[in-house]
Amino acid sequence: MTTEAAALATIALDVARDAAALLLAGYRTRPAPTEKARADLVTEWDLRSEERIREQLALRTPGVAIVAEEGGGERGGLTWYCDPLDGTMNFVHGHPFFAVSVGAVDAHGPLAGAVVAPALGLLYRGGRGVGAFRGDAPCRVSETTKLSAALLATGFPPDRRRAPENNFPAFERVKPVVHGVRRCGSAAIDCCFVADGTYDGYWERALHAWDIAAGAAIALGAGARLTARTGGPVDLSVGHLLLTNGRIHDELLALVAVD
Repeated sequence: MTTEAAALATIALDVARDAAALLLAGYRTRPAPTEKARADLVTEWDLRSEERIREQLALRTPGVAIVAEEGGGERGGLTWYCDPLDGTMNFVHGHPFFAVSVGAVDAHGPLAGAVVAPALGLLYRGGRGVGAFRGDAPCRVSETTKLSAALLATGFPPDRRRAPENNFPAFERVKPVVHGVRRCGSAAIDCCFVADGTYDGYWERALHAWDIAAGAAIALGAGARLTARTGGPVDLSVGHLLLTNGRIHDELLALVAVD
């Protein structure tokens, strides 16, 4: 399994890097978006990136199922979950926090993946049992042991009219306790920042599997602890997750699992 994860992480990086290069051609062009739902955007660049990803994965891993944000798909035993442009809202406004996320998931959860944030010059790859890498350098989760000294990340759903699903109550409980909470607008990048120790933890609600499959696999390779927001196993179809360095996990869980 370790050999398989390493091979899949390498393939994911090649494919994500190729799609990310395509996205850079559209960066800061102010593309006209279509609104799929309230504040949930898609652009021609999302679609072009996904087409490229599907083509490349079909060539490199024929027979492996592919599920991606715009075109959907059916899960198989081993499945690629891909976000061709994670952080579309940022991309539309010319903000640099966006990424391509390509992750492989098996029966045990996130297995391997890669995340490439081209405007930031960041490339991550890794997976369960094979470690994690930021560029060519190995990366590990932080050693912060107290929640009061932690820098965290979170996010909010496009439609923020309903509590507690809007994540505001949990944010209000956590914010006064920690050093800070960042909201960069890309779940994939947030997961990778946990992997490389920039963030000590990250939580969010109502994500999709393609948002977190790759980043979670990379973080697991870096030694992170991954659970559902309630403390049990993560269900990628639900997308409520808590990802930390492990050392602050229980403290943070007590705050975000309340509602």
